[in-house]
Amino acid sequence: MSRTLILIGLIIVAIGILWPWLSKLPFGQLPGDIAIRREGFSFFFPITTMILISVVLSLIMWLSGR
Repeated sequence: MSRTLILIGLIIVAIGILWPWLSKLPFGQLPGDIAIRREGFSFFFPITTMILISVVLSLIMWLSGR
């Protein structure tokens, strides 16, 4: 459990350090992400982005458990 928390903390720190470059990636604008923009209303649901992040995090957790 402690190793998992340390790994999550290191990932969060790495994302924070790399944020200027990560913000330029097209996450949140992938095909399959739902974005509805109307006058006075906007709705955004990043389905594809969430699936991609889930797969990557699952792979990292699976590899750290080996």
